[in-house]
Amino acid sequence: MPDWLPGPAWLFCPADRPDRYPKALAAADVVILDLEDAVAPARKPSARDALRDLASTGALNRDRTVVRINGPLTADHGEDLGLVAELRLDRVMLAKAEHPRQVSAIDAGVIPLVETPSGVEQAGALAEEGNVIAMMWGADDLVAGLGGTSSRHGDGTYRDIARYARSRVLMAAKACERLALDAVHMDIDDVDGLALESADAVAVGFDATVAIHPRQVEVIRSAYRPAPEQVEWARRLLAHVGDDRGVTTFEGRMVDGPIFKQAERVLRLAAIT
Repeated sequence: MPDWLPGPAWLFCPADRPDRYPKALAAADVVILDLEDAVAPARKPSARDALRDLASTGALNRDRTVVRINGPLTADHGEDLGLVAELRLDRVMLAKAEHPRQVSAIDAGVIPLVETPSGVEQAGALAEEGNVIAMMWGADDLVAGLGGTSSRHGDGTYRDIARYARSRVLMAAKACERLALDAVHMDIDDVDGLALESADAVAVGFDATVAIHPRQVEVIRSAYRPAPEQVEWARRLLAHVGDDRGVTTFEGRMVDGPIFKQAERVLRLAAIT
């Protein structure tokens, strides 16, 4: 099990808007201060300066903040790496991660953001790197890299290629005992769609879903929060079996190892939501 187990509702915040950072921290379990897509190219130096200011004043909550740095093939990547070393950041997200050596070169805990065809193909190798703490995937950059035009159908559901990438990254993360982060839902007003995707993320084993707007945070957290009856069932089950985790029956149902693990996850989610 990972050593760092934050809550399930994460939120992007532009690094060049430090005024938004306290509000983001108040809303979300983890804030991703973004040096990449949320910051216009001309403002990236000022975004790095803003991050320096947060660190120097003590306003940077290091345990609940991840910094997304620009991808390895960009002009800003080297500057971002220098900032990571200068501020001794604990956790960073690497945009457009594709090769294990790009991850191992970073002296921090890394979340590879898998959002290119090469990244999807290398997901397993990326997750195996010793400094990886979590894995995340992204649909729109992936589809653009494939030469496509849309990651979703007209009804808002993902196309098969996006679902494949999602599954591939989830499998890679869990095979290496890393946290798995589900992708952002770009349609901010589509609350029902976000709720359905978040509920599916919980069901298949994602540890968090990332938001792009504060309004999405509570929708995500609610999806990850087990219903009271689920929590009570999990408590009754684990109390019933105690340390004897062999196959048995409980309340008319056969239960065994996988069911015990599901009950433990329900209680973990209840504790952090």
